[in-house]
Amino acid sequence: MNSSEQAAGRVASLWRYPVKSMLGEELDASDLTERGFVGDRSYALLDPSTGMVVSAKNPRKWARMFEFRAEYVTSPRTGQPLPPVRITCPDRAIATSDRDDVDSLVSKHLDRSVHLMVSAPEAPRYEEYWPDIEGLAHREKVTDETMPSRTFFDAAVLHLLTTTTLDRLQQFYPGGRFDARRFRPNLVVEPIQGIDGFLED
Repeated sequence: MNSSEQAAGRVASLWRYPVKSMLGEELDASDLTERGFVGDRSYALLDPSTGMVVSAKNPRKWARMFEFRAEYVTSPRTGQPLPPVRITCPDRAIATSDRDDVDSLVSKHLDRSVHLMVSAPEAPRYEEYWPDIEGLAHREKVTDETMPSRTFFDAAVLHLLTTTTLDRLQQFYPGGRFDARRFRPNLVVEPIQGIDGFLED
């Protein structure tokens, strides 16, 4: 940072999500590439009945995804093969991606047949549920959404969230619980004192 620049805040935490839509792991540091943090959303579940990537954006079908947590057995490195991922299920049972029964174990907890993938298809898609809220592009509807080719990202490869956004959401809905992990950001930034609001915009 040169003398003409001023810090807007500090990085409060770093996160990586080895399996799309599962809870992830907090990091001290990470390599950053043109595809985001190394190892971020490198695995995903596939719904064989639809050919869609499993996404918590359709909570009516995949509400239990937030009850799973994924972490790498060893830290992934740039340019190296991905290590296996360790999945902690809702009942605390643990499966690793290199086990033959990982699909059946995860499927049991989701009450649906799923397949763990490490290679994204050419044109991945996922389902998104739109609640009945005025101003949304759709209301009370599930739509098919496209993802960037050969990735498991919904859109951008890096997701930033500020603590002021969480604070503002809490003000709007005091009875809610706005945990940063619910939004699965890669960077949680705490702005300098006196800055508030939805700074991501």
